[in-house]
Amino acid sequence: QVQLVECGGGLVQTGDSLRLSCAASGRPFSSYAMGWFRLAPRREREFVAGISASGAITEYADSVKGRFIISRDYAKSTLYLQMNSLKPGDTAVYYCAARGLKYISRFDYSYWGQGTQVTVSS
Repeated sequence: QVQLVECGGGLVQTGDSLRLSCAASGRPFSSYAMGWFRLAPRREREFVAGISASGAITEYADSVKGRFIISRDYAKSTLYLQMNSLKPGDTAVYYCAARGLKYISRFDYSYWGQGTQVTVSS
């Protein structure tokens, strides 16, 4: 089992930056890949970024590539999403997730946080 708690969301303006955090507990932090997803009104849940268990491999959705950075701190058992150059289209509830394997995937995540709202005003 993995428990995930996100924080760091808020209301920002276009062009601002924001960092989301996701504190993990339960299974050893280095034993599973993790990812960030987002859900906006009237849209399907979207993969945003993923990171392997070792942290060596990352993957991003085309819509955020070059603007967002995913990382993980093993000492703190915490996943991060640094979001730069935010746009109104980034407005969504952001969820962190963990999967039972060490490799990145855009699917098949078993554990989810409660979500944190990010709103970008124009």
